Amino acid sequence: MNTHTVKWGLLGMAAIFTAVSSAGALAGENERSVEVKMFAPQSGDHVGIGGRGWFVDLAISYDHPLPATGFTGFQLTGPGAHNNVAPFPGTFSTGADDRLPGLIVLLDTTLGGAKSCQNIANLFNLTGVTDIQDDSTELWDTWLVGAPNFGVNTVSHILVAVAADLNGDGVFNDAPAAIPDANADGLCDKRDLKAFGLASNIEKARFFINP
Repeated sequence: MNTHTVKWGLLGMAAIFTAVSSAGALAGENERSVEVKMFAPQSGDHVGIGGRGWFVDLAISYDHPLPATGFTGFQLTGPGAHNNVAPFPGTFSTGADDRLPGLIVLLDTTLGGAKSCQNIANLFNLTGVTDIQDDSTELWDTWLVGAPNFGVNTVSHILVAVAADLNGDGVFNDAPAAIPDANADGLCDKRDLKAFGLASNIEKARFFINP
């Protein structure tokens, strides 16, 4: 084999490798078709009074039409007499949100349920549509924390993401009631979220819950 043959063979292999790598990168980008933005809390914030009266405020953008988001309707809800009542009913409990069933929200200071692995997305009070296009949707979701069930006078960490379409039905509605502790270390974190499967980035913040 002469040197020209070797040269062109190596160039051909390099071109194939580059094409495959680019295709893989593009596929990875396409898999992340949801973007989460968290306006509150922000890292470094000191929130609430006595462990309550603070917010988690989100905007979630999908590169998909509305039906694919899993959105099932507006909600304006809360605990007690406000649970699942008109004009915009929605259930109020821990677990996956009945109105936005792909959303995952974790707080490492959650006192009940599965603690740091407990999905608390169904505690969100206010859900609505802020933009609809033919091939994209933006939803806003807000939670006013009304009880000191997530720590008082303590540092807390929040993680927010949207679950991947795990059952392949074309809808982002596969958030669990609780995230599996994939590495069995007793704490659910970014690694456990990624192991579960996500369609979005992970928003996070380290903040202080006031006494």
